Amino acid sequence: MKRIIARLDIKNNTVIKGVHLEGLRKVGEPITFAERYYEGGIHEIFLNDTVASLYDRNNLFDILDKTCRRVFVPICIGGGIRSIDDVSKALQAGADKVAINTAIIKNPQLINIIAQKYGSQCLVGSIEAKKLGNSWLCYYDCGRESSGMDVLEWASEMESRGIGEILLTSIDKEGTKKGFDLDLLNTVCSKVRTPIIASGGCGSVEHAKRAWEIEGVEAVAVASTLHYGICQVSDFTRDLA
Repeated sequence: MKRIIARLDIKNNTVIKGVHLEGLRKVGEPITFAERYYEGGIHEIFLNDTVASLYDRNNLFDILDKTCRRVFVPICIGGGIRSIDDVSKALQAGADKVAINTAIIKNPQLINIIAQKYGSQCLVGSIEAKKLGNSWLCYYDCGRESSGMDVLEWASEMESRGIGEILLTSIDKEGTKKGFDLDLLNTVCSKVRTPIIASGGCGSVEHAKRAWEIEGVEAVAVASTLHYGICQVSDFTRDLA
């Protein structure tokens, strides 16, 4: 089933949005947005602490707890998940999945450990991709640092280690509302069989439709297009129906 995911990037308990993961501005309260999207028919919600890795912590557990009391769709939490204990805490707090970028780049074996203990279905590998020449490099710390790793090679390694899904964010497209990086999506989908969540650049239902048409793209993550009321959740779900 194709899915529409509301992405809530959060800093200091406030939903923020920028362009290319920079120039962040406050746009509202996370629980208010989550409830609105749930009532609109969203399939899933992604809560992401944008500065967790930078400050070596995750501040979303209180927001997660309150959201789970009001919203009854799968919730994925990301940002600052560094260990199996952090995963345990997130799942016990009500998350259905965790998304990890920085920690698994620094310690790939963590993928194996989490997948073996909790199953691949709860583990999302987050890739922040930036184009360099004819290829893409993996970034981390919310696009601040380059790992020097090739996106295709890293996606393949994550798959071999047991990742359940890949959240593929194009830094070049993120926040522009000009459409997903279809070249990136096509290239990664041709390399791995792991379900892909397209992220970065969605500005319309047509953009989502083009991503969904790529074999391997199971979901699209949408942020500012929903936050600013350019489209409603029902616009996306109506097209899927």
